[in-house]
Amino acid sequence: MSGSKDKSKQQADGLGAPRDGMSHVSGSAETALRHITIPQLLRDCVSRFGPRDAVIVPEQDIRRSYDGFDREVDELAGGFLALGLEKGDRVGIWSPNRYEWLLTQFATARIGVVLVNINPAYRLAELEHVLNKVGCKALVAARKFKSSEYLKMIRQLAPELDHCEPGRLKAAELPHLRHVIAMGDGPEPGVFPFQAIQELGGPAQQARLAEIDRQLDPDDAINIQFTSGTTGAPKGATLSHANIVNNAGFVTDRILLTEADRLCIPVPLYHCFGMVMGVLGAVSKGAAMVFPGEGFDAELTLDALVGERCTAVYGVPTMFVAMLEEMGRRDYDLSRMRTGIMAGAPCPIEVMKRVNRDMHMEQVTICYGMTETSPVSFQSFVDDPTDKRCSTVGRIHPHLEVKIVDENGAVVPVGVQGELCTRGYSVMKGYWDEDEKTRESIRDGWMHTGDLATLDEEGYCRITGRVKDMIIRGGENVYPREIEEFLFRHPKISAAQVFGIPDEKYGEEVCAWVIPAPGAALSEADVREFCAGQIAHYKIPKHVRVVDEIPMTITGKPQKFVMRDKMVEMLRD
Repeated sequence: MSGSKDKSKQQADGLGAPRDGMSHVSGSAETALRHITIPQLLRDCVSRFGPRDAVIVPEQDIRRSYDGFDREVDELAGGFLALGLEKGDRVGIWSPNRYEWLLTQFATARIGVVLVNINPAYRLAELEHVLNKVGCKALVAARKFKSSEYLKMIRQLAPELDHCEPGRLKAAELPHLRHVIAMGDGPEPGVFPFQAIQELGGPAQQARLAEIDRQLDPDDAINIQFTSGTTGAPKGATLSHANIVNNAGFVTDRILLTEADRLCIPVPLYHCFGMVMGVLGAVSKGAAMVFPGEGFDAELTLDALVGERCTAVYGVPTMFVAMLEEMGRRDYDLSRMRTGIMAGAPCPIEVMKRVNRDMHMEQVTICYGMTETSPVSFQSFVDDPTDKRCSTVGRIHPHLEVKIVDENGAVVPVGVQGELCTRGYSVMKGYWDEDEKTRESIRDGWMHTGDLATLDEEGYCRITGRVKDMIIRGGENVYPREIEEFLFRHPKISAAQVFGIPDEKYGEEVCAWVIPAPGAALSEADVREFCAGQIAHYKIPKHVRVVDEIPMTITGKPQKFVMRDKMVEMLRD
């Protein structure tokens, strides 16, 4: 009996169970970390699985093997070199899910250029901030997506494009930007067509690739992902090759992905979910990647699952709910499905049961993480019980260490709530050009996540709340302070408070209470119109109230929970 207990304890320890009753766990070190770059990851995959399917994009009628994809990556990398881009330069990408996104992701990494992910929902103020904050030298952009006319918005910020040759931009508002590269067909004043860059490089540039490859270091910064902050404008979380290559591998280890799998990726590429867990995760195993559309559409995604014989799919819970609803209207043969990842928000247990049963995804897993940790820290295993996959975010990832601390930084006992802190290879290099904010977030190597959590005796983690008042709307993180500071720019607003209220469809919705400037006439419509076209649609408050005062504590701190409760009551009446 004691031997059996010892064996169980060893297994639990290997999966990151707490010791001594305290909320401090370490992941397994059984699988070694890979000290390689993104180009090395792709090269290893091509050498093993070159003829196999790599990328399928039905909307663009694109199907590439790993061999073919690798050749096109090198062609585009040569084109970037011909433009004069060098290791360490920053290139922005502003686009929904398209084949060009993938090529740009790997071609920039091929020559050590830092890829800057720009949210496709961003508007003018956010685009200007991002491009100038990190000094983007080039911008690769789609022409449009949904209501976003990307090239028109770029021209609003840089009207000089209308009268300059491609590659010779000198814009007053975007002083670092020299090259604008547009996906798709059709000439545009001052803009390079994407295809022209693919054809721009020649033998000289191709010859340089091998030399550049020797200069790349896995610890080099290679990706900047903007994450909003409680202190205002979005901050650029800076990630290295090693950060994201290793996290991608461990994520797909947990879902048992292999070269025989076909992974459907309807989640956005600008986010770690698509770019790291999806693309790099698939490449780490030689699996095929299927992109059903530029943005999520339940019918298109299900058609891709069937038509491309997919075995796995990623999504946030609302995506799975939409697919389940669509399955009630048509018959879809999902018998080949096996696994996938659901992340971004808690998963209701009934949804998980239906995904397991109706979508044949018995091995779907749950993840938790943040951009600053590359992103995943906790993930369930494929054989975890359904209740654990819904009530927790799983157990710690390999080579990571997590502790849960109280207000004084002391580790709390198992089962006690505190702030979750992560340490290990996955922690970002820092926020770009934000040393003070980096020091606030990373202390003694520990990333302070701002999330409240508990650990149980087996090492399962439950996320119980947020230290800061972040809103999660449909899987998107919305930080109230960023929207508040934007609203303060309105000449008729003297104070603003932004908070979230529960919403059945999106999890939470954004609300704003605003106080008019003395003598000013301000309406709710005025506030929404001020936001339109300037900040992303999901940040625009759905509910606005013009009020005379904001509830405060005795020390003058706004009481968001009071506003939240009152708002729920008002909307109920």
